[in-house]
Amino acid sequence: MKDFNFNIATKILFGRDKLDEILEEIKKYGNKVLLVYGQGSIKKIGLYDKIVKILEDANISYYELSGVVPNPRIDKCREGVELVKKNNIDFILAVGGGSTIDTAKLVAAGAKADCDPWDIVIGKHNPVDAVPLGSVLTLSATGSEMDVASVITNEETGQKLGWGSEYVLPKFAVMDPEVTFSVDKYHTAAGTADIMSHTMENYFSLKDGAYLQDRFAEGVLKTCVKYGPIAIEEPENYEARANLMWAGSWAINGLLDSGKSTAWSVHAMEHELSALKDITHGVGLAILTPYWLEYCLNEETEEKIADFGHNVFDLERGNSFEEDAKKAIEELRKFFVSIGIPKTLREEGFNEEDLKIMAKNCMANREKPEIAGFVHLEEKDVLEIYKMAL
Repeated sequence: MKDFNFNIATKILFGRDKLDEILEEIKKYGNKVLLVYGQGSIKKIGLYDKIVKILEDANISYYELSGVVPNPRIDKCREGVELVKKNNIDFILAVGGGSTIDTAKLVAAGAKADCDPWDIVIGKHNPVDAVPLGSVLTLSATGSEMDVASVITNEETGQKLGWGSEYVLPKFAVMDPEVTFSVDKYHTAAGTADIMSHTMENYFSLKDGAYLQDRFAEGVLKTCVKYGPIAIEEPENYEARANLMWAGSWAINGLLDSGKSTAWSVHAMEHELSALKDITHGVGLAILTPYWLEYCLNEETEEKIADFGHNVFDLERGNSFEEDAKKAIEELRKFFVSIGIPKTLREEGFNEEDLKIMAKNCMANREKPEIAGFVHLEEKDVLEIYKMAL
């Protein structure tokens, strides 16, 4: 196991009625708040009114950045930065899922920088400060409420890129599972797949001696396999929603990849799907992952994939690692299909002409034209995986 540092300072307010504690947390950092939210779902469920009343009763002024969309856009981040600078806003509250929180993170960093926010995303400018931010989570998926990462899309350049900074780690996260009761079946399934993908990106590595991290990862995966279908069929099942919400945070907050070398291969490939067709992130990840594992299957990787099948899906051990690994991959694919996720890219509107473009862009957006992950991938390998998934 490699040496590592692990420090997640986000305060978690988990459970029913935890929204009542939000005022105390905000006042630690400021009294002029930017509310960041999406396209209106928080108003439909009454969450917006509750938060606004808390702020107004405490005479805290607030401004709004609304209309954040899935695969959040750089233009909205620029709008938010301008709002913060113009009004001397000293705290940002993201109310929503990963796209909303990711937007808030770039606004927070951009408001303290003398550059275009996109320069932060592409690494041209490294943040040295950020406006403090917190979140009220409404969707179990990305884990952005408890990590330093953000992913932003630039429609002008056709890029969807991830970036991160310790300065944008949320100060707190309100996590009330009841808020997610209204999430529909499609987005519950996509969120479950997203959590599982984050976990698998950390899990599938070789010869790192990180035994405990892998057992943690298997626990997160088993949680998703158990509770994802329950939440889909029983949307107001508190136990299912709570376990998924907590799993999402721990899938990507640094615990599972501590002491490991991870490349996030599937995410690199999926970002090109989202950039080109605006596909739901978790759906793209779920489609690609089984094909990626099939492509990765060899004498060196087969034992790890077989262990995945045994320990996550409780598959019995067979006559060989290769046989068990193939069964594990098929079980993963069957699970994703069972919760309503398509099996192929073609079902999401992709065609042969898209594949070469995405494979080329996948490598063009990296420092080196390769992904040194579970199995080393170059452009030709990414293209082959896309073809398999079509």
